[in-house]
Amino acid sequence: MGFAKDFVWGAATAAYQIEGAVHEDGRGLSVWDVFCRREGAVHGGQSGEVACDHYHRYAEDVALMRQIGLNGYRFSISWPRVLPEGVGRINEAGLAFYDKLVDSLLAAGVTPYITLFHWDFPFELYCKGGWLNRDSAAWFAEYARVVTERLSDRVRHWMTLNEPQCFVTLGHSAAVHAPGVKLAFPTEYLRVAHHALIAHGAAVQAIRAATKQPAQIGYAPMGVMRTPATDSPADIAAAKQATFGMPQYGDFWASSWWMDPVYLGCYPEDGLAMYGKDMPAGFENDLATIHQPLDFFGFNLYSASRVRMGEDGKPVEVPMATGYPITRFNWYVTPEALYWAPKFYHERYGLPIYVTENGMSNADWPMRDDRVHDAQRIDFLARYLREYRRAAEDGVPLAGYFQWSLLDNFEWAEGYKERFGLIYVDYPTGTRIPKDSAYWYGETIRANGENLEDAALFGR
Repeated sequence: MGFAKDFVWGAATAAYQIEGAVHEDGRGLSVWDVFCRREGAVHGGQSGEVACDHYHRYAEDVALMRQIGLNGYRFSISWPRVLPEGVGRINEAGLAFYDKLVDSLLAAGVTPYITLFHWDFPFELYCKGGWLNRDSAAWFAEYARVVTERLSDRVRHWMTLNEPQCFVTLGHSAAVHAPGVKLAFPTEYLRVAHHALIAHGAAVQAIRAATKQPAQIGYAPMGVMRTPATDSPADIAAAKQATFGMPQYGDFWASSWWMDPVYLGCYPEDGLAMYGKDMPAGFENDLATIHQPLDFFGFNLYSASRVRMGEDGKPVEVPMATGYPITRFNWYVTPEALYWAPKFYHERYGLPIYVTENGMSNADWPMRDDRVHDAQRIDFLARYLREYRRAAEDGVPLAGYFQWSLLDNFEWAEGYKERFGLIYVDYPTGTRIPKDSAYWYGETIRANGENLEDAALFGR
């Protein structure tokens, strides 16, 4: 067996990366609006002020989704577009935009999957302490309620936070993403991380309470994976140990810290052994809020490292060979990650699986025939999807796949120099050009993934 007949073939975006219109129709400032003004913070001094101008061109973009054949679209809501101060006053124009977007998607036969938070935290709430303030969970729950009350008559699928590892670590420790601060480690860092997880749980409660139809709710953390160097039982055990074990002190990318509280109701024991004394007082009392029943397991994954079992019974990283394939973003091409990740995550957490982001940055441009021939992306997707299908053949319940991204877009601190899209965007004009990968992905959707062994991967 391969992909199920009701498998969701989708693509994903995020509000700040594509919408633009940051000063229009009553939208408030986000931390990314402010961070982009900081000298040297973003490549080329660029920002999401215009981005892909999706706010004005959403109908064109939905038509392109329909042309490709997507049956799912994962997008985020801009919190400050809906609540300009983060709480309180509702911006009707902001909600009206998402009304139009959802209605257009449904008319095109594309199921909306809403992510509530993809990093554009309201600046006014940041000025009140942001994620350091325990009230951030209540702020986020209020926002979740407002959006659910407005859209849940038409939207059933929800995700709370996107990649908390990134917005907590890169934004509040490394200071290379918004809001660009270096908090005291570990005490302040742990407080921000814990409050974000409470916010997730509070938002789930808010969605369940406000929804107008049965809701499917999940979460989209990074899938930080270690794959086995061989199929030996020892190396597989080493990969599981490395994937879920807490690494050395100060490294907070481990899956378990961000997943176990949400899905199992507890922080990992090895993590608490390192950081328990520095956690917020009474953190144990928040686990009941964090650990809400969820309907699926989502994760974002692009690359993985490989490990083998060492002689001391501990995982040992296996270096990649010289000249090993890398993407434009210098991430290793490791298709097997989409086999092992669903297996490991389903085994540990027991829920149906969505890949909520997967894709690659490439050096794309229109060629002399005015088309974008991105053969490497087609090959990348075919390789990764073959491995994902292999997980289904092994009995892992796979619900869907969201390619990152529908459009080339603002890639955070990298500005516009990284192109992840199925659709090329000429930023000065806003012109969209479906790449060869968009046509190939459409064929893959129509074949429900049964074309992945086809050697004729390239072109239309």
